[in-house]
Amino acid sequence: MSAKSHGSTNEHSEAGIRAKSAMPELNVIKHSAATLQRPPVDEADRRLLAAIQHGLPLTPRPYAGIAAGLGISEAEVVARLAYLKEAGVIRRFGVVVRHHELGYSANAMVVWDVPDEQVTGLGHCLAGFDFITLCYRRPRHLPQWRYNLYCMIHGKSREEVLAHLEWMVNHCGLQSLPHEVLFSRRRFKQRGALYAMPAGAGTR
Repeated sequence: MSAKSHGSTNEHSEAGIRAKSAMPELNVIKHSAATLQRPPVDEADRRLLAAIQHGLPLTPRPYAGIAAGLGISEAEVVARLAYLKEAGVIRRFGVVVRHHELGYSANAMVVWDVPDEQVTGLGHCLAGFDFITLCYRRPRHLPQWRYNLYCMIHGKSREEVLAHLEWMVNHCGLQSLPHEVLFSRRRFKQRGALYAMPAGAGTR
């Protein structure tokens, strides 16, 4: 069994399929969008970014709906999104999944005490698993906190999460590294980042 087939992923959610199906439209006009001569982000871009920060409408033509709200054409919405992605303002289109609603109720942050010179290599090894959704390095806070490498595993049960952990320990050779498995106990908030302030915010 390969590491890739062993992993679980949320990419097959209905919302994920919808988001992916929209991407070819952006790619079609990639070259023409990249040739636009204008500042990286103009006012129309900012209004567009504000309009999509809560997600795309779940309709057959989401860009048309956004365009109607902004008073521009569907083609301009697609062109501007392609330009912003090409310019690096938008890194990627993705799906913010509420994993509990999809049955992924067991979630664990695994923290590792990794020799500093090995962090990069082991970080890349852990990040290669589909069932790892976050993996990053943080500074130690000695003597209270020794751990410097973090990764998040989502699963439908604790047993599944622990099976994933055992798999990656053996695959990446982590048997000798001290670590702790911190299962989530309660979800207080989960959403995507908001970058555009609503009208009137910050005036009080």
